[in-house]
Amino acid sequence: MASTAILKHMDIDRQQLQQIVRDVANATIMPLFNNVSRQYKKDGSIVTTADKAMQHNLKQRLAEICPDVALLGEEMPPEEQQALMDSGQPLWCVDPIDGTSNFAAGLPFFSVSVALIEKGKVTTAMVLDPVRDESFTAVLGHGAWLNDKPMIAENMGLELKRSIAFIDFKRLPNALGKQLISDRPYGSQRNQGSIALELCWLAAGRGHLYLHGGQHIWDYAAADLIVSEAGAYACTLEGNAVFSNSLEQRSSCAAIDRTLFDEWRNYLNIPE
Repeated sequence: MASTAILKHMDIDRQQLQQIVRDVANATIMPLFNNVSRQYKKDGSIVTTADKAMQHNLKQRLAEICPDVALLGEEMPPEEQQALMDSGQPLWCVDPIDGTSNFAAGLPFFSVSVALIEKGKVTTAMVLDPVRDESFTAVLGHGAWLNDKPMIAENMGLELKRSIAFIDFKRLPNALGKQLISDRPYGSQRNQGSIALELCWLAAGRGHLYLHGGQHIWDYAAADLIVSEAGAYACTLEGNAVFSNSLEQRSSCAAIDRTLFDEWRNYLNIPE
């Protein structure tokens, strides 16, 4: 499994993509870490000048190399996002800062997420943790890497009740949230505040279970491929594949190995 696997659409390798995203992040967002004003969008989420600058600068850098691939970013009007999704053309799907609330508050857990979508599938993915300088990447059918070391999800040999779960309670159905509190099936629970990075940490064995009730495509597109290519498991709460080539929000239930995944699905009553 070569660490320089070629992206399917253009003549740019995975390591080149890593360098572009790292360079833009280090120049654009890291100087503003915990030193930036915030605004609130209509949905109540936070956006900063760093989010907008990162998306703009990354769009320019990627266009220099791949002029025929458009960029769909979180920080653009919904009508533009929908038009790009409807176009059927290859797209970079970008969350310039996944975990903006953490970034603005000085909490060192946020990421940059970049996914290449071609013909309705994610073919290449990258999630960068600029604080730790950790790059999680995957190429469809070729595997996943943490920096340049192949990343393979291991069977942890854990019972469900001993596992660590990454769970975002605020987006779960109320009944399920209450069930998880009153009948806790795992050992302990975390919510770090960056969907993409939590999923990558799961794939790297830093957590064992994951649950989220409503992710946007720019939140999960890259990380979902990384989870799959690393050999971990994921599905929606309805039992479907997590990735959908649309702007609809998607739930996600994931686990690092098959045994835990089956037990987690059974607890959540997810159909096979």
